[in-house]
Amino acid sequence: MSTIQFGLMMRGQFPQGEDMGARFEEMVEQARLIDRLGFASLTKGMHYSSWPLQSFNQLVFHSRMAAEAPNLRLNFGIILLSLHKPLDVAEQLASLDVMTGGKVIFGAALGYREVELAAFGVQRKEIVRRFTQNIEAIKRLWTEDKVTMKGSFFELIDASSSVKPVQKPYPPIWIGANADPAIERAAQIGDCWYVNPHNRMDTIHHQIEVYKRALDAAGKPFPAEFPGRRECFVAGSREEAIRLCKPYLAKKYEVYHAWGQDKVMPEGDNDLGLDFDELIKDRFFLGGPDEVAEQIIAYTKATGINHHILSCQWPGMPQSLALDTLNRLAEDVFPKVRQGM
Repeated sequence: MSTIQFGLMMRGQFPQGEDMGARFEEMVEQARLIDRLGFASLTKGMHYSSWPLQSFNQLVFHSRMAAEAPNLRLNFGIILLSLHKPLDVAEQLASLDVMTGGKVIFGAALGYREVELAAFGVQRKEIVRRFTQNIEAIKRLWTEDKVTMKGSFFELIDASSSVKPVQKPYPPIWIGANADPAIERAAQIGDCWYVNPHNRMDTIHHQIEVYKRALDAAGKPFPAEFPGRRECFVAGSREEAIRLCKPYLAKKYEVYHAWGQDKVMPEGDNDLGLDFDELIKDRFFLGGPDEVAEQIIAYTKATGINHHILSCQWPGMPQSLALDTLNRLAEDVFPKVRQGM
């Protein structure tokens, strides 16, 4: 297995009424901290119209953080690609890849929320076609001087990406997927499947078999870099970790449930409205440092995931708790995980 990397997923989602200027300064503090602590990457998701939460725009966020934390890879994890046009996305990401010396990761997925689809004039029945055509067009724009391509929802006529990415042939393409058909698609069109944070680990084990079969069918090797996201919180003990994070983590999953995230999850593991004690079973990395290290080691060995993207803060959680977990991870958890592999 190649070297294990750790990244931070900064959702940047906060309750209504909170001072977003103050919250932004805290996010800058977290980015600078993980840069110093040796994390490999910083991830920001994309959602529009995030009521009842406030949230920063992904591209704007990463553009600023590139200057604040120059050692971190910047993971667009994920872009709701069906909402967008390929030339726009290609130029945005290539520009940032050049400005950062080749540190962009292009994460992409379909999206599932009606409010977002409607706002961008996208029909649900179109999203897979839009998605796959956009991926194809972006790859071509990054590798060809001029592209002529008629998609169902765009047309490129001798079009070019005004700047080409530093990474060759292009930045890594991580495809986010919950359902089996989407995982099979990830094997065909992406550099890797970006494993979702919501499903139980037993579901992920099953889905990795789906992914391996799809890779075999596509004649592709298992990826050298295999990323996955998980919720993670470290405290003195498991009891303390659950007591401290529950008010915020439980609330976040109530919002996911309200948004319909679980509707696109696999049968038998598609209810994020569970009671919290039930929800956390086999789903998140929670506990004292030794326990969290053991959880990550077991999960890594079972799945082959070697770039763990950890979410350590949820709406309303004080900055002090987030910083404490980040420090504990770098000092007490990551060394144990690396030793245990």
